[in-house]
Amino acid sequence: MFSASFSRLSIIDRPLAKGKGEVSLSAFAFLFSELVQYCQTRVSNIGELERRLEDTGFGVGLRLLEILSFREKGSKRDIRLLDVLKFVHTSLWKYLFGHQARDLEQSNTAEDEYMISDYDLFVNKHISVPKDMGQLNCAAYVAGIVKGALEGAGFPARVTAHFVPVKGQPKPKTTILMKFDAAVLARENRLLP
Repeated sequence: MFSASFSRLSIIDRPLAKGKGEVSLSAFAFLFSELVQYCQTRVSNIGELERRLEDTGFGVGLRLLEILSFREKGSKRDIRLLDVLKFVHTSLWKYLFGHQARDLEQSNTAEDEYMISDYDLFVNKHISVPKDMGQLNCAAYVAGIVKGALEGAGFPARVTAHFVPVKGQPKPKTTILMKFDAAVLARENRLLP
């Protein structure tokens, strides 16, 4: 007999389904464009708008880290920077975009900077930017998600999104730049054998 108590369980008490949770791209594009418009009415310049999008993505990143860590790692915590970066580059990116990010690389000029690059992110694909906001990069939302995941894992960083022109390509690639706090590098150096 069906128990009425199961239907009253909160979402936290229900079992986690491992099925594909896909969302229609057109539904996401509509909701995301509404989010951008909502944020746009409360700011006066592009920098503020990108910060607001980043702040909105931050909470999403915290929650995604929690759920993906539980599903994929059995709640094991990464203590090495490279392991967390690989998690963001593969697992988090696959969950968000259906594929792993194209590139993960360390900066040639600074040991505390890493970059994740990808082409044609759909957060920039379906947004029409007004002429007065020509340089708006809606991937600031993705940067906020990455920042939330990194901070939730104990690796605080300043995370920003940038367009980088690619020779021979009509559209630039999007690069998520992560600049880690000095404490993260100090802890990483102590973990080295």
